[in-house]
Amino acid sequence: MAHFAQLDSDNGVINVVVVNNVQLHDGDLNEQEELGINFLVDLYGSGKWVQTSFNGNFRKNYAAVGYSYDSDRDAFIPPKPHESWTLDSDTCLWQAPIPQPGGIVLWNDETQAWDSAY
Repeated sequence: MAHFAQLDSDNGVINVVVVNNVQLHDGDLNEQEELGINFLVDLYGSGKWVQTSFNGNFRKNYAAVGYSYDSDRDAFIPPKPHESWTLDSDTCLWQAPIPQPGGIVLWNDETQAWDSAY
């Protein structure tokens, strides 16, 4: 099955749908993203659709509602969890200013430290 993210005008993900791979096959049975997009536009009307990979095989991360699509990086990026975190350009995931220690901890943006969850 193929997965597609529907984007709003700011490239925010507003929906993720599953499409049968048959809808993506061209005459030689090769999968073509554009065929899936055409299928979804026919089904839902106008809209901006981008294929996403459930296994993260392309576009860095699997899309989810609330994520954004960065066309320059060709990647889906989750919402920024804390103001102090920065985007890792290789993974397109947010990183805390200091590495997360072991155990169950929560980030405290006020103190810029990891606090025990207990």
